[in-house]
Amino acid sequence: MVYNTSSLYQQSLQSLNTAYDRSLLASAKVIGEQLTVQGYDELAIVESTVPYSALEAFEADNQSRLFYRVSTMAGELVGGFAELPLWRGRIAQQPPYAALVDFYNGEFRGMPVRIAALLQPVASANGRGMAIVQVAETLQIRESLAREILLGTLFKQALLFVCIACVVVFVVRRATLPILQLSEQLNSRSNDDLQPLKVPPATPVEVLPLVDSTNRAMARLAHLLAHQKRFVRDASHQLRTPLAVLKVQVQSALRGDVEPLQALHEINSTVGRATQLANQMLSLAKVEQLQQSEQAQPVSLTEIMRDMVIELSPLLAEKNLQFELVSEELTLLAHPWMLRELVRNLLHNAIQHSPHGAPLQIRLAIEENHPILRVSDWGEGVSPAVQTRLAEPFVSGTPNGGSGLGLAICRSICDALHAQLHLRNRHGNGAVEGFDAVVEFALVANTSPPSSHVHIRHL
Repeated sequence: MVYNTSSLYQQSLQSLNTAYDRSLLASAKVIGEQLTVQGYDELAIVESTVPYSALEAFEADNQSRLFYRVSTMAGELVGGFAELPLWRGRIAQQPPYAALVDFYNGEFRGMPVRIAALLQPVASANGRGMAIVQVAETLQIRESLAREILLGTLFKQALLFVCIACVVVFVVRRATLPILQLSEQLNSRSNDDLQPLKVPPATPVEVLPLVDSTNRAMARLAHLLAHQKRFVRDASHQLRTPLAVLKVQVQSALRGDVEPLQALHEINSTVGRATQLANQMLSLAKVEQLQQSEQAQPVSLTEIMRDMVIELSPLLAEKNLQFELVSEELTLLAHPWMLRELVRNLLHNAIQHSPHGAPLQIRLAIEENHPILRVSDWGEGVSPAVQTRLAEPFVSGTPNGGSGLGLAICRSICDALHAQLHLRNRHGNGAVEGFDAVVEFALVANTSPPSSHVHIRHL
């Protein structure tokens, strides 16, 4: 703003100087035309007969004054004001006017002045010579007009700025009114109100994607909250049952209704089931935590499968299962804990539902460019009604099949790994001959064609 004001003032002053310099040149020419000369060249004597009143016609108004000086080329005063400093400048190669004139700023009697120095040839019947005619004008009128131009322009600019600001404020408020209405909708809602936002009339097209994204986010949040409420409700019910049973068992032991050793065995079994349920609930929570905070890394799924087989080998031996592990060397991009929990829960679920001495197979292979993990048991399978809900929390395939969280954990891990979990009965000879849990992975870091086979039978 300061730079613009200064630049405008200088431009106005320059324009005024151009206009008033013409008047100075005219005054100098009038004086030059009144000069006389006696003699020639260096011997010429120039005389001035110009009265000061002749310059009054060129004064703009009472604010400005004109002064002049006529000198020979040697600097001798011919006429005018001797106090006016002699011109010592140079004529430009291309003067602004058709005359040998130089315009410059100076000071006279303590006042800033604008001076025109004209080299005037003087000729008569008795001589020929050259004179320097200087005419000075005070700058009050020029500076006063420049200030008036500046103030008038600034006033108009201020009015224009105010008008533009009003228009901008009006347009911005009108354009942002739908956004303010959306904000009021959100602020006036209760904490549990996750209904979609209503689009106000005249909403800008640019805002609609934001509203759609907000509604989708609120829909996902509503689904997540509903899932969490259902999970908390089911979890509290599931935890209440073993705790109530444990309390009854302890009271029976205190009253002496059962033998101490038998009571301890029953209490130990109840505590084991409650511990397994709590661990599985923590696993579900950890899957969500790892999904949001952990970075995937290359993990050998083949090594994890072998480790899980060794970890669960006591359960395989207890049921004397005919176990078979068929695996290709395969590396996935995932979190190691997720893959361990996935294999552990799938294998533990298959062992739990396998009959004594039955076959059990876990296979890892590349099928149609996708890594496929398949866990197959030869149990009774599940009913079609339960099969569609088998991966939901606290849903079990059999009445005494456990807490029903193992496959729910597997489903959550598959969602975090962008994998597909398929749970289905396996048919043969027109009947159900077993159950398959199939995981179809999407991301592969490295695979090797050779396969390694591990067969464990009759442990």
